[in-house]
Amino acid sequence: MRRLRLGTGALVGALATAPLIAVMALAYRLANLPFSPFDFFDWVTRVLPGRVVTFGIDSMIWSLEKVGLSVADAAKTAERSVAVIQFFVVGVVLAALFFAVYGMGASRHARRGAVAGLVLGVLFGLPMAVLGVTIGQSPVAPAWSVLWLAVLYLAWGWVVAWGFRRTAPAVAPEVAGTAEARALDRRHFLIRLGTASAVVTVAGAGVAELLRVYPGEGGGGAARGGAQATVNGRGEPFPNAGDPVVPAPGTRPEYTPLDDFYSVFIRTEPTKLDGASWELPVTGLVDNPLRLTLDDFKNRYPSRDQYVTISCISGRIGTGLISTTMWTGVPLQSVLDEAGVQPEAKYLHIRSGDGYYETVDLDLVARDPRIMLCHSWDGKPLPSDHGFPLRIWIPDRYGMKQPKWITAIEVSADYVPGYWVERGWDREARVKETSVIDTVAVRSAYRQGGRMLVPVGGIAFSGAKGISKVEVQVDDGPWTQAKLRQPLSETTWVVWRYDWPLEEGHHTFTVRCADGDGKPQIETTHAQRPSGATGLDHEKANVKA
Repeated sequence: MRRLRLGTGALVGALATAPLIAVMALAYRLANLPFSPFDFFDWVTRVLPGRVVTFGIDSMIWSLEKVGLSVADAAKTAERSVAVIQFFVVGVVLAALFFAVYGMGASRHARRGAVAGLVLGVLFGLPMAVLGVTIGQSPVAPAWSVLWLAVLYLAWGWVVAWGFRRTAPAVAPEVAGTAEARALDRRHFLIRLGTASAVVTVAGAGVAELLRVYPGEGGGGAARGGAQATVNGRGEPFPNAGDPVVPAPGTRPEYTPLDDFYSVFIRTEPTKLDGASWELPVTGLVDNPLRLTLDDFKNRYPSRDQYVTISCISGRIGTGLISTTMWTGVPLQSVLDEAGVQPEAKYLHIRSGDGYYETVDLDLVARDPRIMLCHSWDGKPLPSDHGFPLRIWIPDRYGMKQPKWITAIEVSADYVPGYWVERGWDREARVKETSVIDTVAVRSAYRQGGRMLVPVGGIAFSGAKGISKVEVQVDDGPWTQAKLRQPLSETTWVVWRYDWPLEEGHHTFTVRCADGDGKPQIETTHAQRPSGATGLDHEKANVKA
């Protein structure tokens, strides 16, 4: 009987929780009201040990790669799906436990079932309301958010209790007679409840999906074969416009369209800040504490443009979590000079609107004048999902060291580990030398000097260290040097091309590079944790004449 109660409770919980999620999703899209699955997931990822979170990320990336999906394109969708499933499971488990525990005294407490259901709704909804107000991103006033969630969770609890009263054999006074009759009534009830649940879920989720818009979120920074731009967002020609090395057909765009720029953040949804009211406090060990507006960054300090490639430390060899565009901002040192950093200061503690935080060594800032507080990409304000209104750029570091949505800078004498450093990732996070094969363009083979040549191409990147050489190996043959296209700057990737003499058959192509000082790429395969992935990229091709 207990197993029967658990199973029926789980079914009723599923039929009650699915429409709850759909209605919340619709209200989230229509009115920016809290969406508990995302808030709960964001909280869980903050409190779990770093190794558990990293294991989850690695498992998700492995799964996406196994089914042939782009990590850059599909990672956030997968994460959001996990958030919804996690919340759904919680609702199902709570309902099953209610059926099991409350069923022990069903005949005695049947009349109080509705009250017990409301209590269950409070137990489920209260922590979700707290999360929605404290870490949620809804712009709706907290009182209205709490009221909305109270209505939803009380309704959910009432439905679960109603399902209990209609399905528990000992508390079905409306059905007299045989156990067979009672079982038939329970079956009919569950069918009707399931139908109603399906209608609400499909309608709510369907409309919410139609309303869903993630501005700028594409994430396909490594999309193969995209169009090659010739000017930046301000209409200025690229500095390498006259370079004779033409990217092999199928090579990723040298300059990433903003809609395709990879996007990584610690929450299920991008953080949204109001640029008109946003201010950046610069406090701590400074003589002149500052409160700077976005207009201050655009008009008060010298401006700096820099073509930049940025990559994610969690990307594997050949990852799409790498992109290039023009960054515009203010030299960080200019802001610190105005603030008047005191002699004992050693670090900057940077905090973000999404709860992220990182520490920057002041010695590094003093050594590298390129470090900037960036407010624009490609001649336009930062996209909302890439850090608007302000993010930092630090050459030669993975993205984990470069907070977005910056809301505070504190100058300090003490080192505090950053968000991912606390979770076991490398403190320095310097970019590793890497090279990637984007294309073996068999269909673009051409004849030259009596031979058929196949263009092979891709990119190589080494942070701010530059690239001096790229070599390609076919099967077990010799390493042959590829041609290098002039990069957009010393801090961007380099596009390479190798025209391979065609030979029919199945072939494996491998690429390696050396940085600007001649230091070779690490060929030994190593996972991305804790300091970034190493190893060689390979591409297989079946070549026919």
